[in-house]
Amino acid sequence: FIEEKEYSLAWHYRKADPDLAYVRVNELKETLLHLTENLNLGIVEGKKVIEIKNAEINKGRAVQNWLQNTKWDFVLAIGDDVTDEDLFAVLSDPAYTLKVGLGLTQAKYNIRAVKEVRELLHEFIRSKSF
Repeated sequence: FIEEKEYSLAWHYRKADPDLAYVRVNELKETLLHLTENLNLGIVEGKKVIEIKNAEINKGRAVQNWLQNTKWDFVLAIGDDVTDEDLFAVLSDPAYTLKVGLGLTQAKYNIRAVKEVRELLHEFIRSKSF
């Protein structure tokens, strides 16, 4: 399905046949690269999604804008996709960054699965220490 966002357009293929998705994703990437080669657009491949957006807009820039206008006692960023890496990269101490899943990341911490994220959030609630 196609998702129209405020600053981007995303093609999701979670429910597509895996073999057909592989072929179509490669066709789409090739076409988008050709169509956008002289434009300030970026193509980001995430978990079963391809997104086309302004190359200068990402989660990192958005959070920088947001945080500069407000003082927070606690900042926790959690993500599981390549599109979250810009966010992790710009957040420094005292913010906490947490990638769901293993592998290379800009996040300070990794957690294996969404279930563990839920457990962590429940622990925050129980301890009231945040």
